[in-house]
Amino acid sequence: MNKRYPLGHVGDLAISAEPSAAGGAVLLLAVFSFLGRRVFRLTPRAALAGGLLATMLHFLSELWHQSGHARAAERTGYPMTGVNLWGVLGTSIYPDEPDLPGELHVERALGGPKASAWLVAAGVLAGLVTRPLNRFAFVVSTLFALENLLVFTVGALLPMPFVETDGMTLRKHRQAHRKRMVVVQE
Repeated sequence: MNKRYPLGHVGDLAISAEPSAAGGAVLLLAVFSFLGRRVFRLTPRAALAGGLLATMLHFLSELWHQSGHARAAERTGYPMTGVNLWGVLGTSIYPDEPDLPGELHVERALGGPKASAWLVAAGVLAGLVTRPLNRFAFVVSTLFALENLLVFTVGALLPMPFVETDGMTLRKHRQAHRKRMVVVQE
Protein backbone atom coordinates (compact mmCIF):
# COMPACT_ATOMS: atom_id res chain seq x y z
CA MET A 1 0.00 0.00 0.00
CA ASN A 2 1.26 3.48 -0.81
CA LYS A 3 2.14 6.02 1.84
CA ARG A 4 -0.76 8.27 2.84
CA TYR A 5 -0.22 11.85 3.91
CA PRO A 6 -2.84 13.44 6.18
CA LEU A 7 -4.31 16.67 4.78
CA GLY A 8 -6.74 17.47 7.58
CA HIS A 9 -10.42 16.96 8.22
CA VAL A 10 -13.62 18.00 6.51
CA GLY A 11 -16.28 17.57 9.15
CA ASP A 12 -15.78 14.10 10.61
CA LEU A 13 -13.89 12.81 7.56
CA ALA A 14 -10.10 12.50 7.69
CA ILE A 15 -8.66 13.53 4.31
CA SER A 16 -5.41 11.94 3.15
CA ALA A 17 -3.52 11.72 -0.12
CA GLU A 18 -1.02 9.41 -1.73
CA PRO A 19 1.91 10.85 -3.70
CA SER A 20 0.14 9.89 -6.94
CA ALA A 21 -2.45 12.61 -6.24
CA ALA A 22 0.24 15.22 -6.92
CA GLY A 23 1.00 13.55 -10.25
CA GLY A 24 -2.73 13.42 -10.97
CA ALA A 25 -3.02 17.14 -10.29
CA VAL A 26 -0.18 17.89 -12.71
CA LEU A 27 -1.81 15.68 -15.35
CA LEU A 28 -5.18 17.40 -14.89
CA LEU A 29 -3.54 20.83 -15.09
CA ALA A 30 -1.97 19.86 -18.42
CA VAL A 31 -5.19 18.36 -19.84
CA PHE A 32 -7.43 21.23 -18.74
CA SER A 33 -4.94 23.85 -19.95
CA PHE A 34 -4.68 22.06 -23.29
CA LEU A 35 -8.48 22.00 -23.61
CA GLY A 36 -8.67 25.68 -22.74
CA ARG A 37 -6.09 26.55 -25.38
CA ARG A 38 -7.08 24.20 -28.21
CA VAL A 39 -10.81 23.64 -27.79
CA PHE A 40 -11.91 26.94 -26.26
CA ARG A 41 -9.23 29.08 -27.95
CA LEU A 42 -8.14 30.88 -24.79
CA THR A 43 -4.88 32.80 -24.62
CA PRO A 44 -1.99 30.79 -23.13
CA ARG A 45 -2.22 32.71 -19.85
CA ALA A 46 -6.00 32.29 -19.61
CA ALA A 47 -5.74 28.61 -20.55
CA LEU A 48 -3.18 28.01 -17.78
CA ALA A 49 -5.28 29.94 -15.23
CA GLY A 50 -8.38 28.05 -16.33
CA GLY A 51 -6.50 24.75 -16.12
CA LEU A 52 -5.39 25.54 -12.58
CA LEU A 53 -8.91 26.55 -11.55
CA ALA A 54 -10.43 23.46 -13.23
CA THR A 55 -7.90 21.23 -11.43
CA MET A 56 -8.82 22.71 -8.06
CA LEU A 57 -12.52 22.33 -8.91
CA HIS A 58 -11.87 18.70 -9.86
CA PHE A 59 -10.55 17.84 -6.40
CA LEU A 60 -13.32 19.84 -4.73
CA SER A 61 -15.78 17.87 -6.87
CA GLU A 62 -14.15 14.63 -5.71
CA LEU A 63 -14.55 15.69 -2.09
CA TRP A 64 -18.18 16.71 -2.75
CA HIS A 65 -18.79 13.31 -4.37
CA GLN A 66 -17.24 11.58 -1.37
CA SER A 67 -19.34 13.71 0.99
CA GLY A 68 -22.39 12.31 -0.81
CA HIS A 69 -21.14 8.82 0.01
CA ALA A 70 -20.55 9.95 3.62
CA ARG A 71 -24.09 11.34 3.99
CA ALA A 72 -25.56 8.11 2.59
CA ALA A 73 -23.31 6.01 4.81
CA GLU A 74 -24.36 8.00 7.87
CA ARG A 75 -28.01 7.26 7.06
CA THR A 76 -27.28 3.52 6.90
CA GLY A 77 -25.75 3.56 10.37
CA TYR A 78 -22.30 2.54 9.07
CA PRO A 79 -20.49 5.86 8.49
CA MET A 80 -17.32 6.62 6.57
CA THR A 81 -14.23 7.75 8.47
CA GLY A 82 -12.27 9.38 5.68
CA VAL A 83 -11.30 9.93 2.07
CA ASN A 84 -7.98 8.99 0.48
CA LEU A 85 -7.00 10.86 -2.69
CA TRP A 86 -4.87 8.99 -5.22
CA GLY A 87 -4.16 9.76 -8.87
CA VAL A 88 -7.12 11.82 -10.02
CA LEU A 89 -9.68 10.00 -7.87
CA GLY A 90 -10.48 9.26 -4.25
CA THR A 91 -11.50 6.28 -2.17
CA SER A 92 -14.03 6.19 0.66
CA ILE A 93 -12.53 4.92 3.91
CA TYR A 94 -14.71 2.83 6.22
CA PRO A 95 -13.80 1.32 9.59
CA ASP A 96 -13.72 -2.43 10.03
CA GLU A 97 -17.35 -3.43 9.69
CA PRO A 98 -19.33 -6.62 9.95
CA ASP A 99 -20.62 -8.10 6.72
CA LEU A 100 -23.29 -5.68 5.57
CA PRO A 101 -26.34 -6.43 3.45
CA GLY A 102 -25.93 -5.57 -0.22
CA GLU A 103 -28.71 -2.98 0.04
CA LEU A 104 -26.57 -0.89 2.40
CA HIS A 105 -23.61 -1.02 0.02
CA VAL A 106 -25.88 0.02 -2.83
CA GLU A 107 -27.30 2.94 -0.84
CA ARG A 108 -23.81 4.15 0.11
CA ALA A 109 -22.56 3.78 -3.48
CA LEU A 110 -25.42 5.84 -4.89
CA GLY A 111 -24.76 8.73 -2.50
CA GLY A 112 -21.76 10.05 -4.47
CA PRO A 113 -23.34 10.20 -7.94
CA LYS A 114 -26.50 11.76 -6.46
CA ALA A 115 -24.44 14.51 -4.82
CA SER A 116 -22.43 15.05 -8.02
CA ALA A 117 -25.62 15.48 -10.05
CA TRP A 118 -26.22 18.68 -8.08
CA LEU A 119 -22.83 19.98 -9.22
CA VAL A 120 -23.76 19.23 -12.83
CA ALA A 121 -26.85 21.40 -12.40
CA ALA A 122 -24.81 24.15 -10.73
CA GLY A 123 -22.22 24.10 -13.54
CA VAL A 124 -24.90 24.25 -16.24
CA LEU A 125 -26.60 27.16 -14.48
CA ALA A 126 -23.27 28.98 -14.07
CA GLY A 127 -22.52 28.39 -17.75
CA LEU A 128 -25.86 29.82 -18.83
CA VAL A 129 -25.39 32.89 -16.64
CA THR A 130 -21.76 33.55 -17.56
CA ARG A 131 -21.89 32.81 -21.30
CA PRO A 132 -22.94 36.32 -22.37
CA LEU A 133 -20.84 37.99 -19.66
CA ASN A 134 -17.44 36.35 -19.45
CA ARG A 135 -15.86 33.78 -21.79
CA PHE A 136 -13.34 32.56 -19.20
CA ALA A 137 -16.03 31.90 -16.58
CA PHE A 138 -18.17 30.20 -19.22
CA VAL A 139 -15.31 27.86 -20.18
CA VAL A 140 -14.53 26.92 -16.57
CA SER A 141 -18.20 26.36 -15.67
CA THR A 142 -18.70 24.27 -18.82
CA LEU A 143 -15.70 22.07 -17.98
CA PHE A 144 -16.99 21.82 -14.40
CA ALA A 145 -20.44 20.68 -15.52
CA LEU A 146 -19.07 18.22 -18.10
CA GLU A 147 -16.57 16.68 -15.73
CA ASN A 148 -19.14 16.25 -12.96
CA LEU A 149 -21.52 14.65 -15.45
CA LEU A 150 -19.02 12.38 -17.23
CA VAL A 151 -16.72 11.47 -14.33
CA PHE A 152 -18.57 11.82 -11.03
CA THR A 153 -22.19 11.10 -12.00
CA VAL A 154 -22.59 8.89 -15.10
CA GLY A 155 -18.97 7.77 -15.14
CA ALA A 156 -19.04 6.73 -11.50
CA LEU A 157 -21.94 4.39 -12.22
CA LEU A 158 -20.06 2.51 -14.94
CA PRO A 159 -18.57 -0.77 -13.73
CA MET A 160 -14.83 -0.79 -14.44
CA PRO A 161 -13.12 -4.08 -13.61
CA PHE A 162 -9.69 -2.51 -13.07
CA VAL A 163 -10.78 -0.11 -10.30
CA GLU A 164 -13.44 -0.26 -7.59
CA THR A 165 -16.03 2.28 -8.74
CA ASP A 166 -19.54 2.94 -7.53
CA GLY A 167 -20.68 0.99 -10.60
CA MET A 168 -18.67 -2.08 -9.57
CA THR A 169 -20.14 -1.88 -6.07
CA LEU A 170 -23.64 -1.68 -7.51
CA ARG A 171 -23.00 -4.58 -9.89
CA LYS A 172 -21.49 -6.79 -7.20
CA HIS A 173 -24.16 -6.23 -4.58
CA ARG A 174 -27.12 -6.22 -6.91
CA GLN A 175 -26.01 -9.57 -8.33
CA ALA A 176 -25.70 -10.95 -4.80
CA HIS A 177 -29.14 -9.57 -3.98
CA ARG A 178 -30.63 -11.19 -7.08
CA LYS A 179 -29.17 -14.56 -6.10
CA ARG A 180 -30.97 -14.35 -2.75
CA MET A 181 -34.34 -13.51 -4.28
CA VAL A 182 -36.82 -16.31 -4.60
CA VAL A 183 -38.87 -16.42 -7.74
CA VAL A 184 -42.36 -17.64 -7.15
CA GLN A 185 -44.05 -19.07 -10.19
CA GLU A 186 -47.64 -20.12 -10.54
